Amino acid sequence: MPELSVILSVYNGDRFLAAAVESILTQTYDDFEFLILDDGSRDRSPDILQAYAGQDARIRLLSQTNRGLTVSLNQLIEESRGQFLARMDADDLAHPDRLGRQVEFLRRHPQVVCLGTGQRWIDEEGLTLLECVPAQDNATLQAQLLSGRTEICHPTAMIRRQAVRAVRGYDPQFKCAQDLDLWLRLGEVGELANLPDLLLNYRVHTDSVSERRTHQQQANVRLACELAWQRRGLEGHYAADHSWRHQFLLQCGWHLFQQGYRHKAITYGWRAVRAMPLNPAGWNLWRCALTKPLPPSL
Repeated sequence: MPELSVILSVYNGDRFLAAAVESILTQTYDDFEFLILDDGSRDRSPDILQAYAGQDARIRLLSQTNRGLTVSLNQLIEESRGQFLARMDADDLAHPDRLGRQVEFLRRHPQVVCLGTGQRWIDEEGLTLLECVPAQDNATLQAQLLSGRTEICHPTAMIRRQAVRAVRGYDPQFKCAQDLDLWLRLGEVGELANLPDLLLNYRVHTDSVSERRTHQQQANVRLACELAWQRRGLEGHYAADHSWRHQFLLQCGWHLFQQGYRHKAITYGWRAVRAMPLNPAGWNLWRCALTKPLPPSL
């Protein structure tokens, strides 16, 4: 019986899938099963997964007609055998020590039911956009989650299987923000934590759910908070809004401009303008990226 089950749901993810799978198979910690569910992909994902399953016995490959991420993750939880569950996405890259570091922490902290890590956010080509070191203590995490800030990055999460089954897994009514809702419910049966180390490269691209379903994402974030306030008997304060996305785009755009990537900086500037057209900061980034000389190379 493996100590850990890594769970990965794939839907039309062939663009980055091979690199994501290999980043798990080459972990320094190896007492795990790798459960991968193909959720009705119509691209090359099934062929890629079949090839890896034929090479590594730790992979257990499942498939179904498309039912969405939430249903797929619950299916993977039911099929899992490890006492710990590690999330992974088909477009991200795990640091070689990620699983080992998280397992070690959970062994030493039995009160923690969900553990995330820091992330390095990258673009399609692997260029660094920013480095995210999240809050680490339970009290701060609970407060941020209750205000709508998803401070545990979904594909970094490692969860105690007993705890996630106790709260009945992911709520099927959430097509987006299902992670925030789960963290809030897990936080009612145990403690939450993050490792500060950057143990995952989190890829930002136009095909990701957060890019395609921004408005639905925000609505579901609000719903997850309201349900948690009701369960806990709180008068909550909702702090999340669209401005976080605008600030993120600005930060990425200026970083890329400083690194000499004019075309990418222009793209992020225009995306910031579209996110908040009346905010002059986006227009300033876009105009500078178009016309200003690039910083001298270091």
